[in-house]
Amino acid sequence: MIKGLLGKKLGMTSVFVNDGRSIPVTVIEAGPCTVTQIKTKANDGYNALQVGFGEKKKSRVTKPLAGHFSKAGDKMFVFLKEFTIDDPDSYKLGQAIDLAVFDVGDKVEVSGKTKGRGFSGTIKRHGFHRGPKTHGSKNYREPGSIGQCAWPSKVFKGKRMPGRYGNTRMTVKNLEIVDIRPDQHLILIKGAVPGPISGLVEIRKR
Repeated sequence: MIKGLLGKKLGMTSVFVNDGRSIPVTVIEAGPCTVTQIKTKANDGYNALQVGFGEKKKSRVTKPLAGHFSKAGDKMFVFLKEFTIDDPDSYKLGQAIDLAVFDVGDKVEVSGKTKGRGFSGTIKRHGFHRGPKTHGSKNYREPGSIGQCAWPSKVFKGKRMPGRYGNTRMTVKNLEIVDIRPDQHLILIKGAVPGPISGLVEIRKR
């Protein structure tokens, strides 16, 4: 059985649980996803399902992709992802996969692309402290010394320095499903997940 689904992050809110506590949750519109390709070990070397999520106009799709999607029906998709499975023979092209693969209380891991913040300094990017603003100091936001002169005469690889911040894939593990609303295709996950609002996320059962 497939253990993952694609979704769109809608934002965060809080819900009350049975014991009266208010807990923060992320609301994700997950699925339905459509099976666009079935990969088997005999043909491709591994078993997996390729699923599509987010419909788009046929005029906005290249001809090769339109031909690929037409094998699974008349819908065109914005996103394509693969999920490994053990039994590819139990699925067929064009089959819709919904939130039935998850249950309330399941532990999942959510992957997404973090917000891009551009070129940032060490204070914003790594949480460095600023320098003193008194006694003639002019070292307010500079990173300070980054290496040695005589030995080893180089900057060590991995040194935390200014650079591009964000816009990288991140996975948050061991999150709990608080609620599932299949009629609205919504899933409520405890805590925060990577990415901006309306960003694509992958939800995988652990």
